[in-house]
Amino acid sequence: MFFVSDILETAPTDYKSPLQKMVYETLAKLHIFFERVDTDEAISMEECIEINQKLNMKMVKTLFLCNSQKTEFYLFITAAAKPFKSKNFSNALGISRVSFAPAEMMESILGTKVGAATVFGVLMDNDELVQVVVDEEILLEEWYGCSDGTTTGYMKVKTKEIIDIFLPSAKHIPVVIPYKI
Repeated sequence: MFFVSDILETAPTDYKSPLQKMVYETLAKLHIFFERVDTDEAISMEECIEINQKLNMKMVKTLFLCNSQKTEFYLFITAAAKPFKSKNFSNALGISRVSFAPAEMMESILGTKVGAATVFGVLMDNDELVQVVVDEEILLEEWYGCSDGTTTGYMKVKTKEIIDIFLPSAKHIPVVIPYKI
């Protein structure tokens, strides 16, 4: 059985990564309310459904993408149920085709491993290499569900606070696109 803790409104007492610590310190500094759960390592969509039910929200899908030269990076945030099509994403931005960035680049730029991609990874992007791209559908949701930078910690935050407070404070103004599949 997949473990999902009771809902918590405080930061963890022990951090599993520098990014996770930065996430909670930043939310506290910005006075952004969150609810979170600790879980077993979440790997499947079924496990994410259990997390969604516990936190009463919808988890977003966060993809770390790059161009073929690996010189331009995109953190794409879309609905979990939407399949990713490189052609559609690239057309929406008017750029050359992109693909998934290598795992080692995700770790070095965003401080996360595969499966833990999160908007909060921009806190590690000191060189401002990453363009945050948000599917306009995400803006329709009151709550933004995501990883806290680990595969065992998930949270919900008001979507408006992610877009209007967190991202500007992290010096990453998102581009909002209509993403059609």
